[in-house]
Amino acid sequence: MFSGIVEEAAVVTALKQDGGNLHLSLQCSFTKDLKIDQSVAHNGVCLTVVSKEGEVYTVTAIHETLDKTNLGLLRVGDKVNLERSMSMNGRLDGHIVQGHVDQTATCLDVEETNGSWRYRFEYPFDLEKAKEGYMTVEKGSVTVNGVSLTVCNARDDSFEVAIIPYTHEHTNFYQIQKGSVVNIEFDIIGKYLSRMMRFSAE
Repeated sequence: MFSGIVEEAAVVTALKQDGGNLHLSLQCSFTKDLKIDQSVAHNGVCLTVVSKEGEVYTVTAIHETLDKTNLGLLRVGDKVNLERSMSMNGRLDGHIVQGHVDQTATCLDVEETNGSWRYRFEYPFDLEKAKEGYMTVEKGSVTVNGVSLTVCNARDDSFEVAIIPYTHEHTNFYQIQKGSVVNIEFDIIGKYLSRMMRFSAE
């Protein structure tokens, strides 16, 4: 489980295709503290550390993950948002994030507004999925590339988020531009509530 508070934007140092899988190697400052089999969120995708050497560690994304997320679009030199799993005695500074990306979204617009930035993202709308909680709501929570954010100007198939300078500089948000593909995870609480309401109505 994660909170959506990114620790570091790590650099992709190598990508190796292995059948339908992709091995991603990244360099970050806390590699020495990682353990084999440890879970780390990469742009919001929970992946397992399979090896490490020096400041570089490697994780593997399977075909299904590559189909549903933006990890298959990464190139050497790109930056990836990282978050280690929550400590149960820590504070939940963001919101409950599982690291199970629901789908991707495309950036429609980026606007700088007096030192901060507003991003609008669009995703394919599916009414049946929306009834299950796969949607955004005004002032609700959403995870974009692993970053816990508050939704504004929510529509059926799009939403906006506001990014403060710290987040812009310390995550890969500064790389996102019109046309960029990002990972999104909808709020798990909304999914549970939507599911329970459907059952109670039957």
